[in-house]
Amino acid sequence: MNQLTYTADFGQGITGSLSAQDQVIYGTTNIWNVSGATAAGLATGAYGADDIGASRSPDLIAMARIDQAWGLFQASLAAHDNHAAYYGADETTGHPGDKWGWAAQLALSLKNIPTGAGDTINLSAAYTNGATRYNFNDLMVTTYAMYGGTGMASGYQSVGLAGLSDSVFVAGAGQELTTTYGFRGGYTHNWNPLWNTAIYGGWAAVRYGNTAKGYICNAFVAGLALSSGMAGCNPDFNYGAVGVVTRWTPVRNLTFTADLAYTMLDQKYASGSTVTLPLQSAVAKPAATYALKDQSTLTLLLRAQRNW
Repeated sequence: MNQLTYTADFGQGITGSLSAQDQVIYGTTNIWNVSGATAAGLATGAYGADDIGASRSPDLIAMARIDQAWGLFQASLAAHDNHAAYYGADETTGHPGDKWGWAAQLALSLKNIPTGAGDTINLSAAYTNGATRYNFNDLMVTTYAMYGGTGMASGYQSVGLAGLSDSVFVAGAGQELTTTYGFRGGYTHNWNPLWNTAIYGGWAAVRYGNTAKGYICNAFVAGLALSSGMAGCNPDFNYGAVGVVTRWTPVRNLTFTADLAYTMLDQKYASGSTVTLPLQSAVAKPAATYALKDQSTLTLLLRAQRNW
């Protein structure tokens, strides 16, 4: 992406940078117009019509960094302009005003640790308000509909529903920014020049304000017939992952990788709640009653990569 950056070198491995970065589509999760929510969308974790109104300002980023033989420490701040499109089908309906979000991140990398040559520990933590992509990375999906089994006699199966956004609004009202926070880390050990193994994990929380929850829950309860009603509606959720990856590089620029990962969606709708979902043709799920429940997956990725 296009970026203009000025970096000052203060010596002794200490630097500071100021950047203006093009706000491409990857830089925003969703700006939801909840007035445009549909049952079909809610059933996939989309809490409204995606109403991003393109970019009006670059993201503004500041960073301070200490880079030494032992590793590095970095602190970053970012400002992100949320520009929404129209309330309705055309420009005569008006639109909410822009609302700036922000993000803060701390990062620590340790190298030359006693466990072996080239071993590293990397840690970072982030807090965002209206700038969710600075916590959930650019290529992560923004809506979640994960299915599983259920012990409830009244439910066909279980489902976990959740959605990421930078902000939400309804027709005639301003944007309500979404808060997230989380951390991630990894440890890499080099067994020898050909083999290494890494253990990694991350956890993040998504929290909607009370006004935003009211917007979403009005649509969710009506659209999906949430059995627990407004009292049991809470679109907040946590998302986590932990994994282990082993890499073999028999010759330069050729690497074989095995990556085993466990991911978890911790949804916050009231325990025992059910929803009525329409037909989900894309995943062959019938129109039925589903129990809302936390979900998890176990994934094994095998990869061969050759670079020229």
